[in-house]
Amino acid sequence: MSFLRGGSSAPSGGVNIDKIELAVTELDTVTDFFNRMVQSCHSKCISTRYAEGDLNKGESVCIDRCVAKFNDVQKKVGEKLQSRGAANAASGAGGGFSPI
Repeated sequence: MSFLRGGSSAPSGGVNIDKIELAVTELDTVTDFFNRMVQSCHSKCISTRYAEGDLNKGESVCIDRCVAKFNDVQKKVGEKLQSRGAANAASGAGGGFSPI
């Protein structure tokens, strides 16, 4: 795993702590996104009375649409945060969100 080695903050042959922290943060973000998506789409699309072991066609279609919409919204929010972060960095405000 070469992405964990090297860099200015790591001693020769050591592990780069900054890259590990960045990877952990990214993993936490992806895990949180997945868990929120599952919770949201499950509550919207799957009946509370589990009559069948498998999803029916309506539930499957609902989940497909829900996941697509959830991803679209997350993408748009991420783009908006990045543009605000870039605008704040350009103006020197520095108090806003920074892109990940």
